[in-house]
Amino acid sequence: MKKLLGLFIVILVAVGGAFGIHTITHAKEKERSTIIIGSHGSDKQVWEYIAKSKEAKDLGLKIKVKEISDGVQLNNATQDGSVDVNAFQSYSYFLAYNKQHPKKQLAAIGTTYLEPMGIYSEKYKKVADIPNGATIAIANNPAEESRGLLLLQDAGLIKLASDFDALSGTEKVSENPRNLQFKTIDDMTGPRVLKSVDGVLISNSVALDGGLNVLEDSLYHEAVNKETKNNINILATAEANKNNEKYKKLVELYHESAIQEYVTNEFNGTKVEVNRPISYLK
Repeated sequence: MKKLLGLFIVILVAVGGAFGIHTITHAKEKERSTIIIGSHGSDKQVWEYIAKSKEAKDLGLKIKVKEISDGVQLNNATQDGSVDVNAFQSYSYFLAYNKQHPKKQLAAIGTTYLEPMGIYSEKYKKVADIPNGATIAIANNPAEESRGLLLLQDAGLIKLASDFDALSGTEKVSENPRNLQFKTIDDMTGPRVLKSVDGVLISNSVALDGGLNVLEDSLYHEAVNKETKNNINILATAEANKNNEKYKKLVELYHESAIQEYVTNEFNGTKVEVNRPISYLK
C-alpha cells in the first residue's frame, strides 16, 4: 500500500511539474508574441493608436508601447532586448549612436517619416530680419546640432566646411557673415527659450509638444530631399534582430493608408510620410 501511495505521489509531482513547465513556457511564448515598441512624445501617441488599430490585428501583430524619454537609454534598452523595436529617432541620430556605442549596434529596419526641423523666433518674422550678432539656440547633442547647422546653411545664414558630417558641430562653420552667436541648449527645451534668444532650431517632435506647427510657425524649415535624408525617422532594432520578419511587418503597418490618414490629421501634416527602403539612406 505504501509503495502504491509513493508511486501515486511521484506521478502527481511529475504531472504537476510538467504542467508547471508547460504553463511557464506558454506564458513566455505569449509574452514573446507581443512586440514591445519603445517610444516617447508624439511617436508614442502614434504607436499607441497603431497598437489598437484594425490594421495591426489584420497583420496578426500584438503591440505594447513602452515609454522611455531619454534617447540613449531607449537605444540601450533596444540593444539589450528589453525593447524589441524603437520608434523615435532620425537616421542621423541612429548613426551617431552606433558610432558612439560600437559594442551596442542597432539596425534600421524601415523608414517612417520626416519631421521638418524649423528655425523659430518670437522677435522676427522672416530669416532676412535676423540681425548681425543674433543669438541662435542650438541642440547640445551631435546629431541635432549638425542637422541644425545644415538648416542654417540651407537658409543662407552660414556656410559649412567641405568635410562637415553628421557629427560635426559649430567648429565646422566656415563662413558666418552675420556673426551669429550659438547657444547650446537641451534639445527638449527649445520652445521654452524662444523669448530669451533671437532664434531657436527646434525639431518637430519638440515643437509639437510646445504647441508649435513647423509648417505655420517657423521662419524656415526642412523639405524632403537628398540633403535631408539623414533626418528621416526610422524604426530600429538590435543588430541581431535585423531579419526578424515580424518586426519588418511594423514598417508595412505604419504605411497603411488608414494609419497615415490618422497621422496626417492628428499632426496637421507635420509628419511627412517617407516610404523608402533603408538603402535610400545610405
